[in-house]
Amino acid sequence: MSRSFFGTDGVRGPVGDDPMTADFAMRLASAAAQVLVPQGGTVVIGKDTRLSGYLFESALEAGFVAAGADVLLLGPLPTPGIARLTQEFGADLGVVISASHNKYFDNGIKFFDGTGSKLSDDVELRIEERLAEPAITLESQALGKAKRIDTARARYQDFCVSSLPDGVDLEGLKIVFDGANGAGYKVGPRTLANLGAEVIPIGCSPNGRNINEGCGSTHPDLLQLTVPAVRADVGVALDGDGDRLVMVDENGQLIDGDQLLYVLATWRKERGGLAGPVIGTVMSNLGLEHALRDREIDFRRAKVGDRYVLEALRETGGVLGGESSGHMLVLDKATTGDGMISALQVLAIMKDTDKSLAE
Repeated sequence: MSRSFFGTDGVRGPVGDDPMTADFAMRLASAAAQVLVPQGGTVVIGKDTRLSGYLFESALEAGFVAAGADVLLLGPLPTPGIARLTQEFGADLGVVISASHNKYFDNGIKFFDGTGSKLSDDVELRIEERLAEPAITLESQALGKAKRIDTARARYQDFCVSSLPDGVDLEGLKIVFDGANGAGYKVGPRTLANLGAEVIPIGCSPNGRNINEGCGSTHPDLLQLTVPAVRADVGVALDGDGDRLVMVDENGQLIDGDQLLYVLATWRKERGGLAGPVIGTVMSNLGLEHALRDREIDFRRAKVGDRYVLEALRETGGVLGGESSGHMLVLDKATTGDGMISALQVLAIMKDTDKSLAE
């Protein structure tokens, strides 16, 4: 049986059109709670900067609380940060309100399990089957409660910094950071600055409608112009929900996901830290495959979608994978694609080798 609502990355569509309505979001929360959250269990909810995030946050909160789940509201936070805090708080379920790299008039809902990993197709199908039944509202004594977490950004920043080896900093690097006017607009610049970098932020002024608008990983033109104009060492661009990464070298040249995967894989190979094969997708550049095999690095392909890259990594024991679009998986650092953590790994390599990204 195929899924009707869930795609490769959750439920997504134009706001106001089925399924992206308040009614559907509340019913989806009720169904997910009944399938995945025990009575009295905990759900974390985070979002990006879209105006409609308020609508869906409230609707999901109502659905979960009515079904007996306690809700922790994280506010705007990159998708991988929501995955991380799902683990950190010992929650049963993490919920992301985002349409990733899409324009503001779209939105979406996706889930993480208690380990911070995306749900399998089978689990999503079970949720859809429960959607056919009415949403539930328990009696007063069994209802859940909601609480806003003011430390969410700081907790995720600490996690990002912890992905680097002890003593590694970014002192001496001048970095242009493009937050896509999205979920990483505060976390990104602050994390880089806390590590000692000089940071020039662009795409870090969200207004609810300008997410991914002429900025971020899907529109890197401004970043490519800004990096050489301000004589920065490197540029970093995330997408609206912070799980994609592209970079720009000091000359303004775009470095995509395939190229970044090569940088990470070869550096790890040289230092004996590359377990298992590197996983790309059927859309990965053939040149990447040949270049890695020239370095005696096993490269394999999965279906398009970071969830399928993740499945292949788990099946093969690998830790490094990604897509041309900039979804990067570094499984010994994070459970899901994380633009900030991937960027930090590349920046650390630049510091370690004393080489520019172009070199």
